[in-house]
Amino acid sequence: MNILINDETRIDAELMETLRKAAILCIGIDNVEISLSFVSLEEIHEMNREYRGVDSATDVLSFPLFDDLKEIETMVEQMARAGDDQDIPIGDVVICMDRIREQAAEFGHSQERETAYLFTHSILHLLGYDHMSDEDKAEMRRREEEIMSKLELIR
Repeated sequence: MNILINDETRIDAELMETLRKAAILCIGIDNVEISLSFVSLEEIHEMNREYRGVDSATDVLSFPLFDDLKEIETMVEQMARAGDDQDIPIGDVVICMDRIREQAAEFGHSQERETAYLFTHSILHLLGYDHMSDEDKAEMRRREEEIMSKLELIR
């Protein structure tokens, strides 16, 4: 598992390990690469407007390179058959630092827990999960809670 971070000073080694574990729990395979960027409220507002057409700030954005986990698994299998053991890039995660602070305070938990939650949420989006319908939202929330529980970061 390789997580490329735009600003490693934003997280410590313990949180980095938590994020790595969260990604593995979400994906189930270890030879993937995820780009993680921490940005300001203004930057995520601009990105949300540019890429989603939504003129407001948000807490996290996901930019998947595949449609779903099945497609990622197929790529891993193809690369393994070819003898290529490189990590497969699966997408980009962008998290707003200002929202981490705000939401951690609002929900009464640590910024580390909020970071891990937003990262988990975003990884699930990279895998094709969505929350547009009530059914999809319930499934995504169930997976989030399952992973956060395994990380021992429950609310």
